[in-house]
Amino acid sequence: MNSMNFFKRKVKEPQSETISEVTVPEENPVQEASFDEMPEAESEVMPEAESEEMPEAESALIQEMEPEVLAEKTEEPAKKGFFQRLKDGLSKTRNNIVAGIDSVFSGFSQIDDDFYEELEEILIMGDIGVRTTEEIIDKLKEQVKANHIKVPQECKALLIQDIKEQMRVEETAYEFEKQQSVVFVIGVNGVGKTTTVGKLAAILKGQGKKVLIASCDTFRAAASEQLKEWANRAGVDIISGAEGSDPASVLYDAVNAAKARHVDVLLCDTAGRLHNKKNLMEELKKMHRIIERELPDAKRENLIVLDGTTGQNALAQAREFSQAAPLSGIVLTKMDGTAKGGIAIAIQSELQIPVKFIGVGEKLEDLQYFDADTFVEALFDRGEEKEAEC
Repeated sequence: MNSMNFFKRKVKEPQSETISEVTVPEENPVQEASFDEMPEAESEVMPEAESEEMPEAESALIQEMEPEVLAEKTEEPAKKGFFQRLKDGLSKTRNNIVAGIDSVFSGFSQIDDDFYEELEEILIMGDIGVRTTEEIIDKLKEQVKANHIKVPQECKALLIQDIKEQMRVEETAYEFEKQQSVVFVIGVNGVGKTTTVGKLAAILKGQGKKVLIASCDTFRAAASEQLKEWANRAGVDIISGAEGSDPASVLYDAVNAAKARHVDVLLCDTAGRLHNKKNLMEELKKMHRIIERELPDAKRENLIVLDGTTGQNALAQAREFSQAAPLSGIVLTKMDGTAKGGIAIAIQSELQIPVKFIGVGEKLEDLQYFDADTFVEALFDRGEEKEAEC
């Protein structure tokens, strides 16, 4: 910005008269005034020969730069589809896992123990996890033997298919959308619980559902205000309480409102809690008892939100939370720039808890249903990157 201001100020000054006639006698009052306006450092550094050419060069530079800057401000970028955004977001994971897998398949001429060991190491390093990796490798060995495959490249498609099958979500995973339901959104602070509630509300509202949000995170400062903003964006109602109030009382009010307004889905944002925070975990159990008593026929859904950038730590969180509350699904957030996207494979395989939603950005539409085929295709699609390498 400073360099642009300098260019513009210089263009406003007389060009040839001021700079080229630095050697004019000092009696000329007009030249003295123009010369004095220049910073002292500039008058000392600029040689006469360069002074004659600078104004034209600067003026031309400004003429070239300003239209480009204007174009950048007015031109709207082309809107990308979710698959492309997912693919872009998984680029770090792709470089971390898939590039290594490709090097193994191209670097070995035969399938032997060294081949399997190298492949196993890359999968583990890609946050797919030891247990899941062992299952994938064992199944691959069986398929290679059964199909009499000798060349590594020929079993790559089998590996991709095995990973898809590890992650496939049953059709019954979204039954809560088809009947009156209560959805608890849980997880530690900072993973994106509040924004996930707002985005889920938008998805359900788009399906014609009547949605109500219960702002039960009364511990975190400004949590309720943040959720109100997301509720406004999604166009749904919200029930909240004062900061520091009892979350169970807020939920109770929300349940009564849901019954009175014939709400289809009640979304409950909860306080960020760790598995070792006993009081908070007990509070969560208390809230579940309220639902059992007040809405016994409602479908129950417990979604845990996990930050995809935390890798194996996300898996540990899901494992601990599952001991305190029966988890029915996982929302993986911040998948738009993580090198640890392989954790999605590990979570679903090891815990047998389906990844139901995946987030790749901050906008309402950036939370989408998880699809194993789409995810794995985006993970392994290196077409454009290979072209760039050539």
